[in-house]
Amino acid sequence: MNMNLTTLTAAVFFLLGLFPQLMVGQDAGAIQVELKQTDSGWQLFRGGKPYYINGVGCDGPMGDLATTGANSLRTWHFNEDIRKYLDAAHAKNVSVTVGIWLGHERHGVNYQDYDSMAKQIDMVMECVKELKDHPAVLMWGVGNEMEGEGANPAVWSHIEHLASAIKKIDSAHPVMTVIAEIGGRKLEAIHKFCPSVDVIGINSYGGGPSLSQRYTDSGSTKPYVVTEFGPVGTWEVSKNNLDAILEPSSKDKADHYAKSYRSFKADSKKCLGSYAFLWGHKQEATATWFGMLLPNGNRTASVDAMMELWTGQRPKNRCPEITKFQLKGKNEVELGETVVFEMAAMDVDGDPVNVEWVMTDESSNYVTGGDFQAAPTTYQKNILKSDKTSAQIKMPESGGLYRIYAYVDDGKKGGAVANLPVRVRGPVKIKPAMKAALPVVIYDEKMHEEKYTPSGYMGSHDSLKLVVDCEILPKAGKTCLKIDYGRGDEWAGVVWQSPANDWGAVDGGFDLTGGTKLTFWARGEKGGEESKFGVGLIGREEPYFDTAKKEIAVKLTDQWQQFTIDLSGQDLQRIKTGFYFSLAGQGEPLTFYLDDIKFE
Repeated sequence: MNMNLTTLTAAVFFLLGLFPQLMVGQDAGAIQVELKQTDSGWQLFRGGKPYYINGVGCDGPMGDLATTGANSLRTWHFNEDIRKYLDAAHAKNVSVTVGIWLGHERHGVNYQDYDSMAKQIDMVMECVKELKDHPAVLMWGVGNEMEGEGANPAVWSHIEHLASAIKKIDSAHPVMTVIAEIGGRKLEAIHKFCPSVDVIGINSYGGGPSLSQRYTDSGSTKPYVVTEFGPVGTWEVSKNNLDAILEPSSKDKADHYAKSYRSFKADSKKCLGSYAFLWGHKQEATATWFGMLLPNGNRTASVDAMMELWTGQRPKNRCPEITKFQLKGKNEVELGETVVFEMAAMDVDGDPVNVEWVMTDESSNYVTGGDFQAAPTTYQKNILKSDKTSAQIKMPESGGLYRIYAYVDDGKKGGAVANLPVRVRGPVKIKPAMKAALPVVIYDEKMHEEKYTPSGYMGSHDSLKLVVDCEILPKAGKTCLKIDYGRGDEWAGVVWQSPANDWGAVDGGFDLTGGTKLTFWARGEKGGEESKFGVGLIGREEPYFDTAKKEIAVKLTDQWQQFTIDLSGQDLQRIKTGFYFSLAGQGEPLTFYLDDIKFE
């Protein structure tokens, strides 16, 4: 359904896009933001003054950000803390591109489902109405990489509807939608289906230095913001002889940040600025790949590079640099073998440096899409001896990949990091996953952290529809899960996975030791519907398997009933498949509902 493309509002804004100036008015309390197309190109104005975005992606503590020369933040989610966050940013004279998360199809969201899309529209409108008058708001970032491959017109029609609706209630801020790179027909789709979108946000990593030229070559006429850029992505590098990826050095990352930024800045025709990723740190393939800050809060050379580009001046005290980091001998060793790492570091300011050595399991989940990833197990007791130049490390008595880190600290909040993987030959012992505090909620409407994602669709899933926020007679609260199976034959099912879309190839899951049961509520539309429900589907033939498996078969009534999967005596050290259901065709289409699913 191509919503709103023929409405008067969409037509008006499409025509406005053909004029030299796209005006964005002013609401009470808001700071006026305008997009102007001058002879030299598109330009952003805030409060009547030219405004080039020198920003970072950040939805955590801002710390010393304002001292770096950054003038803007980009967030991803609308939540209960966003107004406080905007207040803090405004106090530091920093603007915010307010990100509003939209569901991803790879997580099971159906952009052709009426109820789900209506709910998503209401959420976006609530965000805009709540925040539109805040002086920190720069623009709206509607969605982040929700387009997937970009080939579903329903996604773009939904974006257009949102952009058009936002403009009706907020005339002070431009609307942007954010895509992952510019391949395929994404830019074409935005121009064709989304005339109300003012700005295209683009996340680009390895392709950062060439993005501006590629964007020019595409023929796209809309202005753009680089909404995420940083080091070469984990998905963009080749693997070594261990089938592992090698993280660039802190210096190499800084050089890539700088090269990308200079190319953006040189595009005065269409680029409105950029957001470096990430002001903070996160576990994504490694503990340090994407963070501009280290886990202890120290800044890296990437921060120094951006400070110099933003302000034109070098930091008064620069980060140290690791000049050598290597493993003596082969990178594939025996169980319990002791290995030696050597390193050297320098500090251009002459500050003495300290070194911390850390060993962890290897994540092996290199293509995460930004999804939550649990921190791997650490092995500090295995570091037998270490100093500023070397470390002797005893490898575990379990086969598999491990990663050794050296963190350098100059004592003045400057740091650097280097790491390398090592493979231990031999059988893999069961490694507990990240410990989770009980109860662990699989689904309820109050969820703030989604540990397991309903991403594993099985069987004839083209005929299966999962609605995650159904308002039809929920057991508790305002919503429940609704499952429609449109066939009377074959079979289908959905698996709640950690991480999303994984069937045992990569690390993940949670240690639920101490739990004794999984409970859930269910009811049928008519009564008599039959389904199997369970925990744990991944067998030991996979590298990262479920350590427990339990399944029950039930026949539903048309009334809510609570069911229990008894997990007493089960090994819950690593549960990657947190919940699943599977059903066989029962002669006609069927519908049933689920609510309040949790481990206790």
